[in-house]
Amino acid sequence: MTVCVAEAASMDSGARRGTGFTVAADGAYAARLAGAGGALYPERWTLDGPEPYAVRLPLDRPEAPGTQVLPLTDGRVLIARGAGGRYAFSLLYPAGPGTGELPLGSVAAPALRLLPPAPDGTSAYALSAGARSTGIWRVAGGGAGPEHVAEVRGRCAGGVWLDRAGRLLAVDRAVDGGPVKAVAVDLERGGEVTPLLQLTDDSNDRLLLADPDSGLLLIRSDAPSPGHERLGWGVLGSARPVRFPECLRLADAAVTPFAAQPGQVLMPEACAVALRIDAAAGSWVGVWRPSGRRLDQLAPPPGWLAGAGVWTPGGALRLPYATRTVPCGLARIEMSAQPPVPPGGTPRPPVEPAGGEPSGRPASPAVCRPVPLQQAPLTGRTAHG
Repeated sequence: MTVCVAEAASMDSGARRGTGFTVAADGAYAARLAGAGGALYPERWTLDGPEPYAVRLPLDRPEAPGTQVLPLTDGRVLIARGAGGRYAFSLLYPAGPGTGELPLGSVAAPALRLLPPAPDGTSAYALSAGARSTGIWRVAGGGAGPEHVAEVRGRCAGGVWLDRAGRLLAVDRAVDGGPVKAVAVDLERGGEVTPLLQLTDDSNDRLLLADPDSGLLLIRSDAPSPGHERLGWGVLGSARPVRFPECLRLADAAVTPFAAQPGQVLMPEACAVALRIDAAAGSWVGVWRPSGRRLDQLAPPPGWLAGAGVWTPGGALRLPYATRTVPCGLARIEMSAQPPVPPGGTPRPPVEPAGGEPSGRPASPAVCRPVPLQQAPLTGRTAHG
């Protein structure tokens, strides 16, 4: 199941700050830091039952605002606490009327961010950016304590899994103050790096979302308009250029993908993508398919945890929300219905005639060494280093 992670942006990702609501790799659980002010606590949501429900996991002390949480598929919640240049990790779980805690160890780092849930559902990874390189740590699911699995030259941000095995991780990398380029890191080959996105030599090319089933990629790049980033799409391993649909370019609004429909095997143009739309009027939901070539805009449920949601293989979008009367809710939206446009939102744009603007001239894929098709770059240019 393809799920979303709506978490705080950091380490030069260029994304908007999210809710901190993270969904497990199989969609069964989610976790967030709940509460307010100085009374924050981890909260686990169960999403795969008849009705969603939340379980509080407080300890004997409140959590700091920067604490990060991530759910595992066995129902435990990983928590990362940072203080004094060190990050400590524990697994939390319900234990009778209280909360059990299993300490996992710590990592010394000036800044560290948990990556989206690993595809195996039991491992957890983190990025730690240094002055000239970025460390990739396995902080849960390994041996005894956190394990340093790779060191990547340059400053890395983002983090998107490219396969179901949890071997290939895409990160957005900048080297020596140069442009940002998405690269693929092979965690089973000591962190070997392969170029993934390089639309032009000087463009900033970030990977926002990947769906391993269909191969669909959502990227943000300033290649078509230097100085102005656009949302585009491509196909993993394809020689076709990245496209930048006009329907994803909204005036006075930011558009960010957060979940892709699972199960669309080798059908990237049929894969539905949920997007968060942020404007002065608030935040709402967009749904787009490459084949449809239009952006449908939907009013989210009251209390929507903006940027969070889960697709079902059948094409229903489930959006988590929390209000005073419904502290744990999951709204289901069937996409066969005509979606409304929220107050103050942009009306539905006309059908796009030709699939968007290409990123550049078509080229055959080129790589530094023989690699699986899923690791091939989207254009013929190859990054250096």
